[in-house]
Amino acid sequence: MKTYDEVKKVVYAPSGKDPFSFRYYDPEEVILGKPMKEHLKFALSYWHTIDACGTDMFGGDTMDKNFGKPYGMDRYRAKADFAFELMDKLQIEYYCFHDADIAPAGDTLAESMEYFNEMTDYIAALQKEHGKKLLWNTANNFGAAHFMAGAATSPVADVFAVAAAKVKAGIDAAKKLGASGYVFWGGREGYDTLLNTDMELEVANLARFMQMAVKYADKAGFTGVFYIEPKPKEPTKHQYDFDVATCMNFLRKYGLDGRFKMNVEANHATLAGHTFQHELRVAAINGSFGSIDANQGDLFLGWDTDQFPTNVYDTTLCMYEVIKAGGFTSGGLNFDAKTRRQSNTLEDILLAYIAGMDTFALGLRKAAAIIADGRIDNFVKERYNSYTKGIGKKIVDGTTDFDELYAYAAQRGTPEVPSGRQEYLEAVLNEILFG
Repeated sequence: MKTYDEVKKVVYAPSGKDPFSFRYYDPEEVILGKPMKEHLKFALSYWHTIDACGTDMFGGDTMDKNFGKPYGMDRYRAKADFAFELMDKLQIEYYCFHDADIAPAGDTLAESMEYFNEMTDYIAALQKEHGKKLLWNTANNFGAAHFMAGAATSPVADVFAVAAAKVKAGIDAAKKLGASGYVFWGGREGYDTLLNTDMELEVANLARFMQMAVKYADKAGFTGVFYIEPKPKEPTKHQYDFDVATCMNFLRKYGLDGRFKMNVEANHATLAGHTFQHELRVAAINGSFGSIDANQGDLFLGWDTDQFPTNVYDTTLCMYEVIKAGGFTSGGLNFDAKTRRQSNTLEDILLAYIAGMDTFALGLRKAAAIIADGRIDNFVKERYNSYTKGIGKKIVDGTTDFDELYAYAAQRGTPEVPSGRQEYLEAVLNEILFG
């Protein structure tokens, strides 16, 4: 097998045997009127790919990602150099990061901000040199000890202020780097027990925090999209951004729904007891579909395993929802995924991304095939046909009431409900995937 340095560029070779080539992803191939790269908009996740070293709760690092620079800013510049080289090899145009991913922590907040600003200048130059774009960035407002009880939802007002300062710097960086968006992930915005929690104040403070962020973005001239990334639990027992529906309720209550969209993560959906497809559909029908964190979890493990996506059913149904929602505008597919602890070489990073990109490319191809086939869409359309005429149309149009519906139902007797034919439709899906 080739070494990392021997792989110059991963290319589309559908009939080849080279593991460092794409079988299904051809960036320029046009599907449904757009090149695959525009349908998919792949992004590299800085935290998992450039920083994560295989550590888990039971053991330390299994991979060295110091890139020959053991200390300070030199290490972070080396990390950035590697990130952009890796994106070139994989033909990935976008990337995402937390503030703590790209720069070292200083002894004070002010010193940390100096390092962060210096590194965003360095990355801006790399962006220009390599022709890459920042999909979105965010702030790590969960890792430091003072965030142990939350950031915007902390019981300590000084912690709220620190969190606000970091998000301000993040919005400034997003503008500097031309980011398409900025993400709010709750981190520790939740609770472990209600015995020590003023939930009403915490949720209201979270809304105040986001309202301030909107005002600052307008003042600073940042025109990107704000995203919320739902997650039901972990690290807190119950997070305030539990799922898409919970987030939409929060946004509407506090008048923020016009400014925020959803960044839906596959593994977070399953932790909430939903399918990935469900969360995407809920976002779409609420006008809040925005971006995606592409990964998958292990259903036998009850935590966020952040594995590279290889399940073609999931990626097919995901891309079906994306196409139906009109495709990505500001968002894209960020690989919020890390190689397994035992997959600890630079070659494994390449292979993991190739697997994930190919799985989504195949999902796109199959989603387009589902739409072209038409049987599933036509079945759903026919199933709800009664709402296109007669009393059903009056229900949809809002031109009937309970009095008329009572009289209508009394005359018609017991209605018949036709079969939902779930097994047939699942067989159709299998036929399209494997026939």
